[in-house]
Amino acid sequence: MIVTTAVKPSEQTMAKAKALAEELSGRFQLRRGQTLSQLMTAGSDDQLLVVLDNEVRYYRGSTSEQPLYYHPSMAFVRVKRLLRGDHDPLIDLSGCQPGDSVIDCTAGLAADSLVFSIAVGAEGSVTALESEPVLHAVVREGLHNYKSGLAEADEAMRRITLKRSNHTDYLASLPDNSVDIVYFDPMFEEAIEESSAIGPLRSLANHGRLSESAVQEAVRVARKCVMLKEQKGSNEFERLGFTRCKTKKTSKITYGVIAVDRAT
Repeated sequence: MIVTTAVKPSEQTMAKAKALAEELSGRFQLRRGQTLSQLMTAGSDDQLLVVLDNEVRYYRGSTSEQPLYYHPSMAFVRVKRLLRGDHDPLIDLSGCQPGDSVIDCTAGLAADSLVFSIAVGAEGSVTALESEPVLHAVVREGLHNYKSGLAEADEAMRRITLKRSNHTDYLASLPDNSVDIVYFDPMFEEAIEESSAIGPLRSLANHGRLSESAVQEAVRVARKCVMLKEQKGSNEFERLGFTRCKTKKTSKITYGVIAVDRAT
């Protein structure tokens, strides 16, 4: 993977690009007047990470395709609804309250982590886990630097603790009954066409099937519940022991819950 910057980067951006190249075992390369396509062609590499002042963009295959970069997407709409007192199905079904601790085991672009972060507030905590190195780096930089124009949303982004970790291993390292909610949102086997915002994510994301051992660890760790997000017709709820939740008939996704009820 080639790691580069804008044509005239600041010293801070140059330093960040070099650090990311080392972190991701990539090759840092100055632009020297070349286009991004020329860099990829000259370097015989189909992966390119572009480090800008406030953003990191990842290209794979071609710079004509939409790159992967951090953005809250529909989570921003959900955040605004929560802030004006409206309901969100994930928050209602999980019983999430201000001050709760949440582990999002499959962070992706951290959309649901952001919604949880708004719900738990400054007194709570959200730990988001991402196993894929490039995705972890892109989202980490985005959570630190993205400016939505809404102070409450930006503060909620900064409060999320993003860790690069396999979720089963991470959960296994935690004590019993140590967090309130454990949440899984594995990559769907079939893409939902309307979710074009996560299209570039699919080539990087971990497509592994959620394991029974991960769910068992989650139940051991959780005080309130374990949540699973899946497509409406998925059989994963039954396979893994989740109770399906009722959601809108028009929705293509739904949630499952394992109630633990060890909250104090």
